[in-house]
Amino acid sequence: MKIPTLHGIIDRRILINYIADPFVVQKLLPYPLRPKLQNGKAIVGICLIRLKNIRPKGLSQFIGVNSENAAHRFAVEWDENGKTKEGVYIPRRDTSSFINALAGGRVFPGKHYKAKFNVHESSGHYAISYTTNDTTFMNIEASEADVFNSNSVFGNMETASVFFKNGSVGFTPCNSGLDSIILHTYNWEIKPLEVTKVESSYFNDTNLFPNGSIQFDNALLMQNIEHEWRSALKPMFNE
Repeated sequence: MKIPTLHGIIDRRILINYIADPFVVQKLLPYPLRPKLQNGKAIVGICLIRLKNIRPKGLSQFIGVNSENAAHRFAVEWDENGKTKEGVYIPRRDTSSFINALAGGRVFPGKHYKAKFNVHESSGHYAISYTTNDTTFMNIEASEADVFNSNSVFGNMETASVFFKNGSVGFTPCNSGLDSIILHTYNWEIKPLEVTKVESSYFNDTNLFPNGSIQFDNALLMQNIEHEWRSALKPMFNE
C-alpha cells in the first residue's frame, strides 16, 4: 500500500519489551520473517505511542490528528539480495482515534482496532491502560529511572538503543500478504523506565505463548520526537 509521507510529533513513546522462546515466536511469523535474537532470545512487546499533529508532510499542523495508539511488535529479520535486514512485525494495532480506525487498512497499512485508553502522567510516572471491544487489554505502571536494568537481556542502555533504532521498518498483515511502513525519526533519545506493573492479554495468552515461553524484560521511554512515516519504496522480499 502506497501512502503519502506523514509528518508529526511522537509526544510520548513507551516500548514494553519481553523476551520469548524463538521457536514459539517463529510459529507466529509469516514467511520469510524470522525472530531477531538478543543473546538467544526473541524480543517482542508493545509500543504505546501518543502522536500529535499527524498530517501529510507539507500541510499545516492545523489539520493534524492526535491519538493514543498501541502496536504489538515482534523484532524480526529477513534476507534481501544476499543481505540480512531487520525491522518489526506488527500483528495488531489499537488506537483511540476513530479516524485511525476507519483509515487503517485503507489509507495506511494495517487494521486498527478502536480502543478506550486511560492515561495518567505526572512527575515522571506513567499509568496507561486500554481495552477494546474484543476484550484485548493492556496495563502498565512505570516511572522514569536513572539506571537501566542490568538484569535485562540487553545488559545496558546502549545495546538496547541500537537494537530498537534499527527496527524502523514495520510489517503488518493485509489481504495481499504484508504491508510495510518506515519510521524515520529526526532524533533518537531513549531513557529507562522502572516498571511496577505490566499486564497484556495478548502476551499472557497461553494459546500463543505457552507457560514459561515469555517473560517481561524492560521498558523504555521516548519523548518529543519529530518524525515521518513513509511507504517502503520497493518490494521488501525476494520472490
